[in-house]
Amino acid sequence: MKTSGNKILITGATSGIGLALAERFLQLNNAVIAVGRNPESLATLQSRFPDLYPFRCDLAAADGPGGLVRYVQQQHPDVNVLINNAAIQYNYHFLGQEDIPDRAEYEIRLNLTVPVTLCGLLLPVLSVQPQAAIVHVTSGLGLVPKKSAPVYCATKAGLHLFTKALRYQLEGSPVKVFEIIPPVVDTPMTAGRGSRKISPQQLVDEFMRAFERDRFEVSIGKVKLLRLISRLAPAVADRILKNG
Repeated sequence: MKTSGNKILITGATSGIGLALAERFLQLNNAVIAVGRNPESLATLQSRFPDLYPFRCDLAAADGPGGLVRYVQQQHPDVNVLINNAAIQYNYHFLGQEDIPDRAEYEIRLNLTVPVTLCGLLLPVLSVQPQAAIVHVTSGLGLVPKKSAPVYCATKAGLHLFTKALRYQLEGSPVKVFEIIPPVVDTPMTAGRGSRKISPQQLVDEFMRAFERDRFEVSIGKVKLLRLISRLAPAVADRILKNG
């Protein structure tokens, strides 16, 4: 996949992994549509990159994906890369917590339903481009779960399998389907969680090498070791991640 001359839509683009991806693609002479909820963060990002296209949107709202897609169809019909990055992780226990249905519904919608919906709505745009890509940011926790975030783990496992199946469907089309499978990354979402985190920039460095070489399933950092352990000794992998 080419790394310059694209028009790239990135959800969750104002912090963490999304921000690092936006910065790198802009530095490589791509046009970037940055999607985020926070107007101040979007304004700050555009002040740094005047050519950026900011789009304020709550993707978990009922018409969030639809409004974004209408904007793309009307203003940016040449989009050729969709990066579904926006996600949330809540840590909670199913016993003794009253707001589980609301939290679970929000996690499922933002982490899984929205990426699936955006793929469905934007594939007609992507598929007419000479070269196009969909990139999903999943998680090592979608391969081996931890007990404190069961819904998050389930959504990332679902997105992992959706990504693989979608890749099968789009074989022979102009649309390539990539998956970034990170370990714990030092982002606002992981503040106070985990240790020995990698930086978003380290993740992007590794992903960009894979993106350029059309390596579609990109295990980042320690996820490579996790996958090996999971294949050879799944009970050991479970013990390692259970209380992570």
